[in-house]
Amino acid sequence: MRPRFSDLLSIDTFYRRLANVEALPQLVILAIGVGLFTGAVIICFRLCIDWPLRYLLSGHPHRFEALAMEPRVALTLGGAVVIGLMMQWLSPADRRVGVLHVMERLSLHQGHLPLRNAVLQFTGVIIALISGQSGGREGPAVHLGAATASGIGHVFRLPNNSRRTLLACGVAAAVASSFNTPIAGVIFAMEVVMMEYSIASFLPVIVAAVTSTFLTQYVFGDQPAFEVTRADLASLAELPFIVLVGVVTGCVAAAFIYLVQWFASLRHWAFFTRALAAGSLTAGAGIVAPEVLGIGYDTVNGAMAGSFAVATLLVIAVLKTVCSAASVGLGMPVGLIGPTFVIGAALGGAFGIMGQQFGDGSTVALYVMLGMAAMMAAVLQAPLAALMAVMEMTANPRIIPPAMLIIVVATLMVSQVFRLKSVFLGTLNTLGLDYPPSPVKLHLQRAGVMAIMERRFVRTAPQVTRSEARRLLENKPRWVVLEDTENVHCILNAADLAAFLETQPERSDTINLLRIPGQRFDVVAIDARATVQEAQQAIAESSAEACLVRRLTAPMIRPVVGIITEEEINGYRSEID
Repeated sequence: MRPRFSDLLSIDTFYRRLANVEALPQLVILAIGVGLFTGAVIICFRLCIDWPLRYLLSGHPHRFEALAMEPRVALTLGGAVVIGLMMQWLSPADRRVGVLHVMERLSLHQGHLPLRNAVLQFTGVIIALISGQSGGREGPAVHLGAATASGIGHVFRLPNNSRRTLLACGVAAAVASSFNTPIAGVIFAMEVVMMEYSIASFLPVIVAAVTSTFLTQYVFGDQPAFEVTRADLASLAELPFIVLVGVVTGCVAAAFIYLVQWFASLRHWAFFTRALAAGSLTAGAGIVAPEVLGIGYDTVNGAMAGSFAVATLLVIAVLKTVCSAASVGLGMPVGLIGPTFVIGAALGGAFGIMGQQFGDGSTVALYVMLGMAAMMAAVLQAPLAALMAVMEMTANPRIIPPAMLIIVVATLMVSQVFRLKSVFLGTLNTLGLDYPPSPVKLHLQRAGVMAIMERRFVRTAPQVTRSEARRLLENKPRWVVLEDTENVHCILNAADLAAFLETQPERSDTINLLRIPGQRFDVVAIDARATVQEAQQAIAESSAEACLVRRLTAPMIRPVVGIITEEEINGYRSEID
């Protein structure tokens, strides 16, 4: 029997289909909304950073070297003090921001992101970047995009399994809006945050990234993030030199990851002390090399144009590595993706200049782009995301073959020689979080309980008459929920009640359903938005053998809408075992 058109348009049908693994039409519709709202948030976020910086830095939003030394130091230290005072009295949970916070909430809380952390991220990173703290805006943008998607899921009370996909949509939309890189946004969301690839996730994520990109291009234009001249590989004879650059970049990336984790180990310090330490270190470095301050994209453009000497680029690379690792590790609300570009650009630019001095090598701009790709890939252990990000940001597809080579070398150096995970996974593991989840757990998180729950049930008091019992079985239910005015006792297999009525003589008109022979399961209540994995966890943590699925229909009213048993969960789980 075909479903009626009115059923297809009903909210209940929409929610029910969202609980399934492949709810593509519904997810695509939601992804458009996520892309629009995330794009709007990122536009506001970028303007709140760029406008004050243009005023402070005489029209150049990233050139802190335009300030005299004393104002630079005062601005950086003052910003650190403000951030320290603002965040000192918050609990550690309330201070968590950035990509790490998104991954943690995705793993432990089904992608529910608190609003207070998002507000702190928004205000904190604006203060940090305006005051010249060494960090990036992309990690905070990821948090804001994920929080926007989580907020949409909360407002519409969407199933938790669909919230995971929407969170990936928010991440992709945020990266796409920040860099004007829709492909890299999609790859970053799937490769770094979700760490999974499936058609059901890919299509909505693509839609969200494209939607947000169109919106931000309307405001900021469609120009690449960096000013790049024509950059081609001059000769295949340069390949050994590119391998050498990849080895060195991999070593610097490993040092960066070590430093982030070492600074993170100082979390027992008071936050104000940590913020002041990060600000003081950055302010001191800004005296020697003001290019270290802030986001640093003007430094990338300068390196591509060949505006720096080799010694200057190496100093920038070293100081940016230390200051950015300190800012991120000590808990400043800044990101680390942008700094990897600046560090990689400085290293690549230095090697590019040296290559030209010793022979007819490729342009310096090519090595700057290669260094950016290698550093991002090695630090994040995300080779494909780094490749696509640099290609889109520079609008130069000719970079792909040499970039693939240097990315492989740098990534292998970090993962195989130094035996390090990505900076995100390594930090999460030090916090005791096992990420990513196992394939079985991930499989159970993809579906909501509404997708596999049993809807054929009836509810009754434990004491019924025979005529009432027969009426209960008229619509052929699978389960009978035994409850009274105070609580639910258990569920009874309806087939056992039917067998009892047929085989037992009518000695009494009253039947106690708690005592007749039959299969009875203790139950635990679970929300209709829960995933199958949450249902399994609820059963494991209680003495129950089944879950009553309840859905909030009005304040204080949560009727039972379905039943899911341990047997049904194991049957769904067996699809991947």
